[in-house]
Amino acid sequence: MLFALLIASCGGKTKKATTEATEEAKVATLEIEKPQLTFGFIKLTDMAPLAIAKEKGFFEEEGLFVSVEAQSNWKNILDRVIDGQLDGSHMLAGQPIAAGAGFGRQAELVTPFSMDLNGNGITVSNDVWSKMKVNVPKGADGKPVHPIKADALKPVISEYKNSGKAFKMGMVFPVSTHNYEIRYWLAAAGIHPGMYTKDNVQGQIDAEVLLSVTPPPQMPATLEAGTIYGYCVGEPWNQQAVFKGIGVPVVTNYDIWKNNPEKVFVMTKQFVEENPNTAIAVTKALIRAGKWLDEPSNRAEAVKILSMSQYVGADEAVLANSMTGTFEFEKGDKRSMPDFNVFYKYNATYPFYSDGTWFLTQMRRWGQIPEAKPVEWYAKTIKDIYRPDIWEKAAKLLVAEGHIPAADIPVTDGYKPATTDFIDGTKFDAKDPIGYINSFSIGNKD
Repeated sequence: MLFALLIASCGGKTKKATTEATEEAKVATLEIEKPQLTFGFIKLTDMAPLAIAKEKGFFEEEGLFVSVEAQSNWKNILDRVIDGQLDGSHMLAGQPIAAGAGFGRQAELVTPFSMDLNGNGITVSNDVWSKMKVNVPKGADGKPVHPIKADALKPVISEYKNSGKAFKMGMVFPVSTHNYEIRYWLAAAGIHPGMYTKDNVQGQIDAEVLLSVTPPPQMPATLEAGTIYGYCVGEPWNQQAVFKGIGVPVVTNYDIWKNNPEKVFVMTKQFVEENPNTAIAVTKALIRAGKWLDEPSNRAEAVKILSMSQYVGADEAVLANSMTGTFEFEKGDKRSMPDFNVFYKYNATYPFYSDGTWFLTQMRRWGQIPEAKPVEWYAKTIKDIYRPDIWEKAAKLLVAEGHIPAADIPVTDGYKPATTDFIDGTKFDAKDPIGYINSFSIGNKD
């Protein structure tokens, strides 16, 4: 009798285990509405999650057959996603936000995945650096003390102005993180980077530094030609200036805003509504790619993949300068920066409303949003664009499948706590966007 009970008991356990396994398999299988996909990117290090999701088979494991295609510039990427020529793309964080907030081409775009943190730098020409350097304190080792504030640049701008030369710098797009970061860095030192108005979209009204758009891969050549005297760009184009001996990176965006959000992955709202499972599957593959990238032992392989011509196509040595935990400022001044490129840690892949709200505050600060908005507008606008609900569905499936631990899903209302992790120590509370805008001496007041 006891033997029979044991058999029945074991049989019950086996049946239960089989049922659980079947349920788990169901959880992991999504009915993909559109398996053949084409995604775009610009040749920058931070497109890495797309390259890795493809090369390591993460897309394929989700039942997706993805082509990843380099695009010529950010405007082209935006237009091709809106027009349906691309199913999704690596994009500037400000692009989907501007498209929904009233600046530039309007469209309903969705961000279910944040691609990385940090990853940018501000580089100046050798001539500008030689003049800046005398204004920068030195450490006991005789090297410049970092972070270097734009205060060191202020006398150089005055010198150029007195000799009849406008001080010109490049950034990659009017709604790029780079534009807002270089503006933040300059304004923190009392240097006016210029205003936008409804009728003047150049952003150079009252400017002490003339900022203009240059596509990322063209930055070093434009600097070398003397068309601009410095720029803000993502990697590998700051390290390329060092490699070529034509310029010196003076600050990274990690120092301007510690662990700031950088690029995002974007699809149209229509695509997500028509292909909800496909959107979740894409997000799953990208989260896995981010996790793979943040394993230090994988970075050397990532550099090899990114150096391939179909991806970034830069020299491995240039890519490795920032991708393997270091960053070179002056030639020979290589410093440890383990968090220069973050793809997964610190909830890097989660699309926080607070991150998107910061971009909205900068658009308003500099006049890209020409009129004052009520506080409710900021929350409503960003919740239509940033979609943590899609991210959470993807992440929960990855937990069920054993690909990520449950602890990697943040317990959050979508807003990070207020922070002062900026180069000037100003407090940013995303739930008080108007108070934040009004805290600055340069820029619009509401």
